[in-house]
Amino acid sequence: MTSAASGVRSIFARAGLWPESKHSEGLVVVGALAGASAVAWLYLIFGFRSYPGMQTSSSADMSVKMAMGTLHAWTVGDVVITWLMWAVMMVAMMLPSAVPLTLVYGAVARKAGRQGTPISPASSLVAGYLSLWIVLSVALTAAQWGLDRLSLLSSSMAFTNARLGALVVIVAGIYELTPLKRACLDRCRDPARTIAQHWRTGRAGALRTGVHLGMYCLGCCWVLMVLLFVGGVMNLIWVAAVATFVLLEKIAPLVTIWSRILGAAMIAGGAVGAAVLG
Repeated sequence: MTSAASGVRSIFARAGLWPESKHSEGLVVVGALAGASAVAWLYLIFGFRSYPGMQTSSSADMSVKMAMGTLHAWTVGDVVITWLMWAVMMVAMMLPSAVPLTLVYGAVARKAGRQGTPISPASSLVAGYLSLWIVLSVALTAAQWGLDRLSLLSSSMAFTNARLGALVVIVAGIYELTPLKRACLDRCRDPARTIAQHWRTGRAGALRTGVHLGMYCLGCCWVLMVLLFVGGVMNLIWVAAVATFVLLEKIAPLVTIWSRILGAAMIAGGAVGAAVLG
């Protein structure tokens, strides 16, 4: 096993998420999810030029068109392409955070196999988990369409109204401190509890369990997805930063402390920004 692989295993073992086994199933799971996430990121990197609004020659040209109200109306093709962009982005951002729950499910599956009661593959669980984020992509597409109609998005799909951006940051900071956020995050960090509570047999059962896991994750992270409009949906560095924060919330130690610190910092930063801009 390479040093990089040992490092990955060590991180999840310390978090109690690596199944006890002398085999390499855990590494295979991590590699498969990382590979799928990498493919999604590559699609985002090389596919952005196909999205509505990216055909504009410059951001200045886009601003002029927005000011004149001459942006073309969305076609069915624009809607489909935008939804696909959001769906792929959700997969790219959320698949890494699915590693802990997939490792736990894999350990359960191996134990069931040894007892002569094999269960559905982890792919059914992951499909259920991702289905929630695919549905969220529809809502994000609708939000983008509405903001575009109101000329509130720049060519990088960031808020053109800085005060609106500051307000969203404040809301995100407040949500970080709520009991609902804490409850959903606790479930995300303890997937074994959710798997045990919502366990059902068969592929449909694994899919349903994945949906329940996705619901807790959605409750934990939905407001962070809205923050993408603050830094710019087309700003992949910003997208990667949000994705990294989501992953760290799921596996990092002392998450309660630094999550609250970050929440308070977002509230303060947003308030200062709103006051300055006001």
